[in-house]
Amino acid sequence: MTYSARILALFLAVSIVMVTALFLSLIEGLTNSTLLLILIISFFASFLMSFVVFKFMFFRGINKIDKMMNKLLKNELKGFSKEKSEGLDPFEKLNEGIAAFALLKQQEIEELKRLESFRKEFIANVSHELKTPLFAAQGFVHTLIDGAADDKNVRVKFLKKAAKSLDGLDDLVRDLLTLSQIETGAIKMKFKTTDLYTLSKEIIDQFEDSANKKNIEIRLLPAQAQKIWVRADEQRIGQVLTNLISNAVNYSPENGTVTVYFEIGKKKTTTFVSDTGKGISEKHLPRIFERFYRADISRSREKGGTGLGLAIVKHILEGHHTKAEVQTEVGKGSTFSFKLKRPKRVGEESIQSNIDTE
Repeated sequence: MTYSARILALFLAVSIVMVTALFLSLIEGLTNSTLLLILIISFFASFLMSFVVFKFMFFRGINKIDKMMNKLLKNELKGFSKEKSEGLDPFEKLNEGIAAFALLKQQEIEELKRLESFRKEFIANVSHELKTPLFAAQGFVHTLIDGAADDKNVRVKFLKKAAKSLDGLDDLVRDLLTLSQIETGAIKMKFKTTDLYTLSKEIIDQFEDSANKKNIEIRLLPAQAQKIWVRADEQRIGQVLTNLISNAVNYSPENGTVTVYFEIGKKKTTTFVSDTGKGISEKHLPRIFERFYRADISRSREKGGTGLGLAIVKHILEGHHTKAEVQTEVGKGSTFSFKLKRPKRVGEESIQSNIDTE
């Protein structure tokens, strides 16, 4: 509320008149007309003096501060739930505003500290991830320069290792660039009606060789081909599936199983990528979508990858107004899932499936 100097001046003037009237009533010889005149003069004099003091020496400054605090809070602390004061004490509301603003600034300071910690960790991770393949390739090249190039077998072997390290470096730079472009909005999602089943099959085929080396079976359910239509950016959802299936194959043991299946609801279709790996400990779940975060650093580095796959998954799905969900059990495996909207009309491309619906 905006505090009124007029109301307080009126209240004070009435109080003064009442006290004056009580005092004058004790004096003998005053006529009623004289008493009335004195009371009227007292009322107006006290009202004007009080109004001037409150208005120009007190409330004007308080109201300016109050309006400024309200503007700051509306712009920077929307949704502040603390009830506003309705009393006559102007300092009560002012204190509430200052407390709310202080809370906002404290939250901003904590967020800045968190971001600073994240920045330091990110730089350290990037430096390490870049250094590993770069130093490996550098070592192989210097070894060749120092004379190993004279032996053809050694030369070919070292060149292949250097090329593999540089390929890993190239993958890392590409993933960093992709992540940066998605975050800055340089990459726009191009939504269209996409056949999720066919897209999944094409991506699974890309992992056939790596899965066969570990005798891992990749299953796509239902087994019979069908059309599963969703509204999505086909290329970006392809990246999501690639990263999820790649992780599932990498972290599944030999003779394991990776399963891709769908749950079709009235408005959305949920895609599941399940593996029979070691699972993820509960303490790691809140951070698995952070850049370079690895639940098991030593084993993760052995399996390769840039450490950015799940971060890319997160940002692409956010661009589709959805998110990745994880169900995991240590020792039994993990299941990643995400939902995509179904097109409003698919004509003759209606989806028929005996899969459980929502």
